[in-house]
Amino acid sequence: MSDFDSKRRQRFLGEDYFKWLLASFSENIASWADRLTPIGDTENERKALTRGIVASDSYRRFLLMYTGGADISLLRDEFDSVVSAFEQLTIAERVHQADARQPPLAFSEIGDYETAMQLIGFCYLLHRRDLLPRIVAMFDPAYRGKDTLYEDLLAYELEGRVDVDSWFHDVPYRPLVFSLYREAQQECVDDITQYLEAWYPGMAAAVWHDGHLEAQKGGKGTYVGYWAIEAAAVAYLLELDDSPFRDHLLYPKDLAEFARNFDPAKGNPPALPNNGPKTVRTGQVCPETGIWKAQGHHVPGVMVQQGERMPDVFAPDRSGAYRSQPALWEFERKA
Repeated sequence: MSDFDSKRRQRFLGEDYFKWLLASFSENIASWADRLTPIGDTENERKALTRGIVASDSYRRFLLMYTGGADISLLRDEFDSVVSAFEQLTIAERVHQADARQPPLAFSEIGDYETAMQLIGFCYLLHRRDLLPRIVAMFDPAYRGKDTLYEDLLAYELEGRVDVDSWFHDVPYRPLVFSLYREAQQECVDDITQYLEAWYPGMAAAVWHDGHLEAQKGGKGTYVGYWAIEAAAVAYLLELDDSPFRDHLLYPKDLAEFARNFDPAKGNPPALPNNGPKTVRTGQVCPETGIWKAQGHHVPGVMVQQGERMPDVFAPDRSGAYRSQPALWEFERKA
């Protein structure tokens, strides 16, 4: 057995395929940093499509790294860049659609829905709960109060969530939702076991389903790992003994173990970004005096003093009427 075979977390992943796909994702992400796809009728549409490519590749690269055996403490820091990629997609989509509620992923599509639940699950399993408000800012305008699993996962950290008794996809998610309402832990364990069995066939409509078949034939496929991240998050939040299902192929047991054993006193604080533009949201404290520009709005930058609260942006809404609205501000230059 090679060193890679002993490190990989799912048996479908071959070393040559892993190396090729990881390099491909990295090159694609870098190549789209300063150019736009030619597809699209308008510049705003091309920007949205480009940000979609980067967000998808960033997340798929992240999952591939986990499947390939990457150190989870490194993934904990890497996760911030994944969330940032989806934030950039959200901004671009809202401008393109002229709709401030537009989410980066559509809950009606099961592959998108699963990605959203995984993003929330990773926040808990990687001890990056500090990223949950950023995820909420992307999805709440469209989906607050519309999905039980979404609301219940967020409620373990965030106050004021909505009690709702409906969800977008009954298959395969019903057992996982039920596990959050059981009185006996054994019932929760049984529910999650049932969920893990239902997960893969329930994802048949996702674009990546059966991607491992091409990867195993030496093709280029779409396989980056099959992981029920949200199942591990629920098991962790409910403090379940996961031994009955921890060796299930789709259960990310290393993530669950990391979540249970993480000690913030020993370090690993959230990494501060140092290789990109400074950004801060309306209502947050300005970190540096200078000119700040509202992302996604074609309006002049504004002068903000360090220590002041970041303002709303006065810009046109979807009807063309100018009004004050929240914004993500990017540092442009010193005053």
